[in-house]
Amino acid sequence: MALIPKESIIFERSVPGKVGMDMPALDVPIASDTRPSHLKRLSFSAMPEVSEVDVIRHFTRLSRWNFGVDDGLYPLGSCTMKHNPRINEKVASLPGFAQSHPLAPAKHVQGNMVLMWTLQEWLKEITGLAAVTLHPAAGAHGELTGVMLIRAYHISKGSKRSIMLIPDSAHGTNPATAAMAGYTCVEVPSQADGTISFDDVTDASSGKTKKGLLSLLKEHGSEVAGIMITNPNTVGIFEYRIGEIAKLLHDIDALLYMDGANMNALMGVARPGDFGIDVMHLNLHKTFGTPHGGGGPGSGPVACSIALEPFLPRPVVVKTSGGYELEWNRPQSIGKMHSYFGNFAMEVRALAFCLSHGSDGLRKATMRAIINANYIRKQLEGTYHLQYSTPTLHEVVFDDTHQSKHGVNTLDIAKGLIDRGFHPPTIYFPLVIHGALMIEPTESESKAELDAFIEAMLDIAKGAENNPDSIKQCPVKAPVCRLDETTAARKPVLRWKAPSANS
Repeated sequence: MALIPKESIIFERSVPGKVGMDMPALDVPIASDTRPSHLKRLSFSAMPEVSEVDVIRHFTRLSRWNFGVDDGLYPLGSCTMKHNPRINEKVASLPGFAQSHPLAPAKHVQGNMVLMWTLQEWLKEITGLAAVTLHPAAGAHGELTGVMLIRAYHISKGSKRSIMLIPDSAHGTNPATAAMAGYTCVEVPSQADGTISFDDVTDASSGKTKKGLLSLLKEHGSEVAGIMITNPNTVGIFEYRIGEIAKLLHDIDALLYMDGANMNALMGVARPGDFGIDVMHLNLHKTFGTPHGGGGPGSGPVACSIALEPFLPRPVVVKTSGGYELEWNRPQSIGKMHSYFGNFAMEVRALAFCLSHGSDGLRKATMRAIINANYIRKQLEGTYHLQYSTPTLHEVVFDDTHQSKHGVNTLDIAKGLIDRGFHPPTIYFPLVIHGALMIEPTESESKAELDAFIEAMLDIAKGAENNPDSIKQCPVKAPVCRLDETTAARKPVLRWKAPSANS
């Protein structure tokens, strides 16, 4: 049955006096309105007046317009929107976890304490680092925690360092995090193969020269606190000189931070601690199971070397002869980063993910994510342009160079995918690739699903070449067609207003 093509706003369905349920008459006096006048709406009813059937049908119809990982491939590059194993959800909903009070004494929630301690041990083994904190509630929160550990390390040695190096291929949150922690960000350029350039780089079009890593370290020397590297980087390429970078930083007592958002390309295969990483965060809500769209829930534990362990947020979970306790006596700690221990339910899901996979299963998940991405790359290479020919891991970034010759751009390609039943990939990011199409299939997808996506992408490319207007008009099958996204972004209308009598 076809969907109703247009759904009115719930306020537009409002009819005075219509109700969804009958409430008993008050048997007490009506309370006086004590709201401050400046907080009251002047000419807007708080709630629409609709029947129960109106409400149910309205939101049911809207839900059918939505798209999620249970509907099909969700190839957002760098976002890891994969299937969420239901066993994780089942375990997280167990009363002992879901209903335990976050401020209960440790002795009354020993099960929770064991879970957190066990998860820390798994993450230590996976990363190859000495210590873990579960406090951070998201990836960017983990970044801030890690950078604060770096700052605390230098301060403890009487060193006031002001510069954080940020590759142009890093995640966009990295410079924001470093700036929030009080550092001046200095960009490190990429070389022709998409990895960090040790040498200076001259832009062929502008003629401007950007200083490479060696020049920047020579220029800033002891001012450098560290470098924040996303590895694999944002174009899906592994920084194969990471060991050399670590040595260069360590020679001047600077530290190497790794953004672990792409750890699903390394999990069970390579341990960051083994190639010189000092501190990193992990996105439990990406690598370890739960899609993180819609604002949460997130969890961004931080793993670090033994040198940074004294500065971890307090309290930490420790194992003693009498059980598991929260240790507060940590004089060098950077303090508390989150109430209790971050998003505890996400930690339950993550440990369930680890235990259900086992060490071999985690490795297989990583290998499947890499194989799936490279299968898409191989099938689309040539039809869609690749700026970097370097091998990629868990994601591949194409661009619209070939299609733009026919007037079809990245946004048009994304809209074309909607008409063909697929959620678009990440577009126009990373910024180092013009017109980027960033595709990450994750380990969840079957060959049949990948083939269907590839067929859709090839069909769009064919349409762009033979009938560009057919792609530029997409989507034509969706409930809502092409929108003015520029105006929506610059002048968002976030509140419905009742039409005036004259309108």
